[in-house]
Amino acid sequence: MSVSAERRLGDRLARDIYRDPMYLDDPVIGDYLQQLWQPLLAAARERGEVPPDLAERLAWELMVSRDRAVNAFAMPGGYLGVNLGLLAVTERPEEVASVLAHELSHVSQRHIARLISREEKMAPWVMGAMVLGALAAGSNANAAGAAIMGSSAVAAQQSLNFSRDMEREADRVGFGVLTGAGFDGLGFVTMFDKLQQASKLNDDGAFPYLRSHPLTGDRIADMKARLPVGPLAASSPRPGLPTAEQHVLISARARVMAEKSPDRWRTWLSTGSADKATAGDRYAAALSAQRLGQRAQAIALAQTLRGQVGSASQPTVDALLMELLLSPGALATGQDVLLASLRDSALASSSRAMVLLGAQAALATGQPGRAVSSLQEWAVQHPRDAQAWQLLSRARSQQGQTLHAVRADAEAHVAQRDYAGALERLKAAQALPPAVRNADPIELAIVDSRRRDVELLLKEQMREAREE
Repeated sequence: MSVSAERRLGDRLARDIYRDPMYLDDPVIGDYLQQLWQPLLAAARERGEVPPDLAERLAWELMVSRDRAVNAFAMPGGYLGVNLGLLAVTERPEEVASVLAHELSHVSQRHIARLISREEKMAPWVMGAMVLGALAAGSNANAAGAAIMGSSAVAAQQSLNFSRDMEREADRVGFGVLTGAGFDGLGFVTMFDKLQQASKLNDDGAFPYLRSHPLTGDRIADMKARLPVGPLAASSPRPGLPTAEQHVLISARARVMAEKSPDRWRTWLSTGSADKATAGDRYAAALSAQRLGQRAQAIALAQTLRGQVGSASQPTVDALLMELLLSPGALATGQDVLLASLRDSALASSSRAMVLLGAQAALATGQPGRAVSSLQEWAVQHPRDAQAWQLLSRARSQQGQTLHAVRADAEAHVAQRDYAGALERLKAAQALPPAVRNADPIELAIVDSRRRDVELLLKEQMREAREE
């Protein structure tokens, strides 16, 4: 299977995932995963595992699922998925990094393409149905089974289970990538232990062909053999890599976001409200209080947490505090000053979470111009950030700039490869009253140009769908 064909299949699957309710675009979690992902990708390039043509032609994009299962997955075209469940049960950043390194190696070694090519009768659309079926298993196992069985039970068995040789290869290559990026190789071993425990607890045997990463004693022994000989000392992470405390906070966030039971939120709130609560417990308590509608207590807990964590974790806590201050409910006296301070700091940041939260704070405090300035600069550098475009649309609308707002909304659809939706919005922009359209001739010209671009993209997308 060619790289181009694999990328097209991956793009198609990604488009469907963007529309799935299980898909989660959480900037705070996304920023943390990028802190793990970018060093791994750089190390893979330096080691030659990701040659220049793959580096340029594949997406190398992370997606987050709300699924509570302890898992991650590689898809065609360089797309990788991470479940909230994986973040929730891990204790250190190198454990999640080891999983990402493993999945990255499945992509860099072209395992998915090799599996498709090995089965001559396996059309790309079959692979697509099977991957989507596997993702659906997190929310509806019966639907997942039906989707996979409808494609081909035999093909599903062959494609969703990487061969033992491929798993060992992904372990070996992934271990080199992990340690080459500066992470502790022990993360592979401790993560394997967690995956073994999770498989015993989560796998009822109903869908054995969904076990895409069977762990064996040989694989675990192989990873242990690669560790340095001698006593294992806790190593300090390379500068720039996330700290253990940062991971604890993100793990707490994932745990609360994946949970739907108010009783669990109340338990976490009680635990995190204790005087000697850990940083992770206090973070979970603040977010749980918000979920329970106890906004004042959530803000109080987050403010306490600010004085509890180290400097590396401060942005994560500030992001939480901004999120709580921006939740529904009038700002109390003094909180508006705090929000303004956090807003100004966030808008000057290079972090996606802080830029987006800062823009929301600017809108909440009646300063859409500051939101537009920050978001426009960000969108130019990150044109595939749908959430940034959506916020920019809100900011432009608040300014009364309808043409700009509709065009930004169209760009959000483009970012998620929804070209039909984008074309509809661009047509709506062109259909605005003449006084609105002609108020900004430059923006109108951009709308006209983008409509032509999107029409071509939509035709290409439809042609590829017919060929499949």
